[in-house]
Amino acid sequence: MPDGSFRPEEYAFGDGGRYDGTFQDASIDKLKFLDVARVIAVPLKSQNYVPAKDIKTEKLLIMVHWGTTNVSDTFPTTPGNLTNQRANNVAGEFGRNSPQAKAARNLADMQLLSDDLLRNHTDFMNAKMLGYDSEDLIGTYYGSTIGNTGMLAAHREELINEIEENRYFVVLIAYDFQLFRKEKKLKALWETRFSINEPHNDFAKALPVMSQYASKYFGQESHGLLRTQVPEGKVEVGEPKSLGELEAPQK
Repeated sequence: MPDGSFRPEEYAFGDGGRYDGTFQDASIDKLKFLDVARVIAVPLKSQNYVPAKDIKTEKLLIMVHWGTTNVSDTFPTTPGNLTNQRANNVAGEFGRNSPQAKAARNLADMQLLSDDLLRNHTDFMNAKMLGYDSEDLIGTYYGSTIGNTGMLAAHREELINEIEENRYFVVLIAYDFQLFRKEKKLKALWETRFSINEPHNDFAKALPVMSQYASKYFGQESHGLLRTQVPEGKVEVGEPKSLGELEAPQK
């Protein structure tokens, strides 16, 4: 608009579904689509996206996807680690160069490779879901790889650690609804992906803050992955003051 504000655009929500992660989590499991949509509608309004009053004027269909990521098993109980432990036991019993030990070692190496491939694939899928695939430094098996030394390696490791931790996420994809009505074609106009780590957080409480921060990029270019600390609330309690003595209430 001439004053620099955004022209109002009417939209309707679509339920893209909830993605369940590895563990049960009451803070997200108890929420329904409408619960999530009501929260996201507030920051959408701050960017002049308004609920449509008439299907004929509705410009956008905003699909809402939310949930928690699935992460690879990094514990010693992975098949590769268990097979590797058995190979060490066989080597100790029959000797490192024995046929039994060599066969067990070959099996362990194959299983460890399988573990790595599964981990890389899971990392890659989570990176795409969360929007981390815009960051070339992810460098997973299925993604691109850039230098693995110095600051690049440290940054890459930091990103990998984030996507290998359970995360709450929301994905908003806005489609041209009028085109869909007329030609039955889905054309994505913009998408915004935002997430926060699951440990020590509560999805229901984090969602308003997450969506408010992300709202400045609804329909706007973010120029890649953005990471920030979620602001924490602070309450200051001043010195207590006496209000004087009060009379006992009459019965």
